[in-house]
Amino acid sequence: MKCFFFKRLSKSDPGLQNESKKKNPAMDRISKSTSSLPSPRSVSELYKEKEHNLRVFTLEELSEATSGFDRMKKIGEGGFGSVYRGTIRPENGRGDPIIVAIKRLNTRGFQGHKEWLAEVQFLGIVNHPNLVKLLGYCSVDGEIGIQRLLVYEFMPNRSLEDHLFNRRFPVLPWKTRLQIMLGAAQGIAYLHEEMEVQVIYRDFKTSNVLLDKDFHPKLSDFGLAREGPTGDQTHVSTAVVGTQGYAAPEYVETGHLKVKSDIWSFGVVLYEILTGRRALERSRPTMERKLLEWVKQYPVDSVSFTMVIDPRLRNQYSIGSARKIAKLADSCLKKNPEDRPSMSEIVEGLKQALQYSETSNTATSESSRSKVVLKGK
Repeated sequence: MKCFFFKRLSKSDPGLQNESKKKNPAMDRISKSTSSLPSPRSVSELYKEKEHNLRVFTLEELSEATSGFDRMKKIGEGGFGSVYRGTIRPENGRGDPIIVAIKRLNTRGFQGHKEWLAEVQFLGIVNHPNLVKLLGYCSVDGEIGIQRLLVYEFMPNRSLEDHLFNRRFPVLPWKTRLQIMLGAAQGIAYLHEEMEVQVIYRDFKTSNVLLDKDFHPKLSDFGLAREGPTGDQTHVSTAVVGTQGYAAPEYVETGHLKVKSDIWSFGVVLYEILTGRRALERSRPTMERKLLEWVKQYPVDSVSFTMVIDPRLRNQYSIGSARKIAKLADSCLKKNPEDRPSMSEIVEGLKQALQYSETSNTATSESSRSKVVLKGK
């Protein structure tokens, strides 16, 4: 993977010095009127204001909470390390124990520390019902090596990935899928449009959408998140990281990361909830391995469109709503990033699809009605 960088001009650049010598009274007035406005603060600056809200745990506390990081308490594992279910005592020692999720990062390499720090800082400043809550952290450098841990609220219904693709779980109803995607979209819209600093999530996928006891979605894993471009910049340049199948093509090709890169990833997941298939499945026939290439064979307005819809739904869905979701996904997957909708526009599109699914008949009832009509003829 390659890193790409762009040059930021500073006040010491000769070009800026020469430009500043040209007097423009109108610009001077604008400059004076805006000079009193505060400049945007960085994530690290915002974090300093709120870091006191996070609890600092000792390694002993978290080891006790997980029975010594017992393998039987492991609930997840990835490139970052392992996640355990644990029980901690309230900070003041009063009240009932609290069930939490404890992520223990791999100690190999500096990248793990960078991602741990990013999670602490980003989750330390966000506040939204569709973003997982970080309760605290542990950071120890000692004889046993570097230890970096994070403590989150516990999400009992695991992830969207589990409910979509793991056959041990009951089939996720169509309406629930739309509600989950709407909540996820609202979480990303908050990151893109509602914070003092713009945040690019960079790792939107089904495994990072966690579900609480009521199937309310919350985005997790902010280790790859980045601050968005500032001023007149259109992107940030960074190493290409993420999960194959979800990253926007322009980001993969150039390393130029934009907020619209998140929109592409969201479009991929929309097709996953529609089809019940993963973005990339090497076990399938060649023509079906890449989800986005396979669905192109069944355009949204064609008679064959229903071929892409998850067969596990057993026709218990609104075909009109499904078409709306496919069209929304197609708009997210436009080749030109600027042609993709904003996250707030996606939120509105999902609300419309959800409303449509609640007021229209299911595919089953539509099919039954058409049979009745044919019999009448």
